[in-house]
Amino acid sequence: MSSLRTRLFIILVAATSLIWLFAIGWISIGTKHEVENVLDKRLEEAARMVSSLVTSNNVASPSEDSDSPHILAVPNYERQLDCQIWSLDGRLVARTRGAPSTSLSDSKAGFSERLIDGVTWRVFTTEVPGKGIRVLVGDRLRIREQLVADVIKGLLAPTVLIIPLLGFLIWASLNRGLRPLRSMAFELQGRNADDMSPIEPGGVPTEIRPVVTSLNGLFSKVESARQREREITAFAAHELRTPLAGLRTQAQIAIATTDSTARDTALGQILVAVDRTTRLVRQLLSIAKLDASDNVRRDGHVNVGAAVEEIVDMQPIRDHRIHVVVDPALAETFFTANHELLVLALRNLQENAVHHMPSGGTVRWHVKHDIQNTIVSVEDEGPGIPEEELPLVTGRFFRGRHKSASGSGLGLAIVELSLRANGASLNLSNRTDRSGLRAEIIWPASSGSFQSVPTSASERERHGDIQLLPLRGFGAH
Repeated sequence: MSSLRTRLFIILVAATSLIWLFAIGWISIGTKHEVENVLDKRLEEAARMVSSLVTSNNVASPSEDSDSPHILAVPNYERQLDCQIWSLDGRLVARTRGAPSTSLSDSKAGFSERLIDGVTWRVFTTEVPGKGIRVLVGDRLRIREQLVADVIKGLLAPTVLIIPLLGFLIWASLNRGLRPLRSMAFELQGRNADDMSPIEPGGVPTEIRPVVTSLNGLFSKVESARQREREITAFAAHELRTPLAGLRTQAQIAIATTDSTARDTALGQILVAVDRTTRLVRQLLSIAKLDASDNVRRDGHVNVGAAVEEIVDMQPIRDHRIHVVVDPALAETFFTANHELLVLALRNLQENAVHHMPSGGTVRWHVKHDIQNTIVSVEDEGPGIPEEELPLVTGRFFRGRHKSASGSGLGLAIVELSLRANGASLNLSNRTDRSGLRAEIIWPASSGSFQSVPTSASERERHGDIQLLPLRGFGAH
């Protein structure tokens, strides 16, 4: 059953019908109880009235000799009640016309029931000791049952009309109540694929408002994702045009020239263009992958120092040297993280530092621990970032005043997204001791970080000195 309206209609009609039937059953039980009480009181009052008639000499004294009992004339009770008067020695003195000749009850006093000739009687018995008689007044239980049945029929009869009428009212109410949903469905149905504007929640009922809020949130996410795709596509088309054109030009020079020096220069420029294009494509793929990542698993134990050294060793060779200084404590620093994303963040931080470094500069990696966070920082000796641009450099495709020739404006955006997916954050600031930028990875203790302390003397001696790693290979940024 896919229709919400039909489902609600069936549930409401079924629930209403059950409540109605339950009410009828409840009323029938209560009515039966009340009817029995009222009729029992009537039996008792009738018996006392007949006793009063006997004492008024409307019937013969039981001491008189009589072969047949007198027929009592009790017009008020003749149709529903029957009465017998018995002497205390067991003779039937008088009875009403409908009463049987057999005693209605063997009880000497109070209420009782008895089956006589297939008819069940409800009888009240009272004795008149002064006259030596016993008065029995009874009615047929069938009459009582008929009374209760008439009451129930009176309740059930309108049900045949009420339930269809109630069903119509419920259906009409559901149609009216679900009208905002239909209106919203028609509005969404009439939109084109590019319309991601939010739904106006003005006249929407409170119960449907969370759905509208969720849909608006989804529209916003989809629009943001589409905007990012458009930006990436436009940026890739623009940025790839220059190195590809340069590759073609340098290749033509290398083919056409007979001068070996010019040929070598052209081939070197081709390598630079290939490196730039490779880095750009890798960053575009990384940002696209981060956008598509949901529910990232963070169950790997990453050795930060080992990851940094691996990144340094994998860098391409170039014609001048840049040194990397790695704090030995990083070798004992571990993060519980997604290994791939953390390495992606570290690599982009390293590349960002190197691409803004002068020849012969030094990149320094440090770590410090406190109760709440573990902070891994990387410092370069480049020009830094103007203070007004610091909040903007993690935006996609932002290239500030000190941009490099091979930069794409994606490196720090990738770092921030990767760290956020791992529960960490990025903090950027200019160095105060000299020119350069300090980038800090702030890793909360709650996200999983710990430090392994070397225990042997040889390990302590090995980690006592700063590691100076030559960095082979970065083209000019």
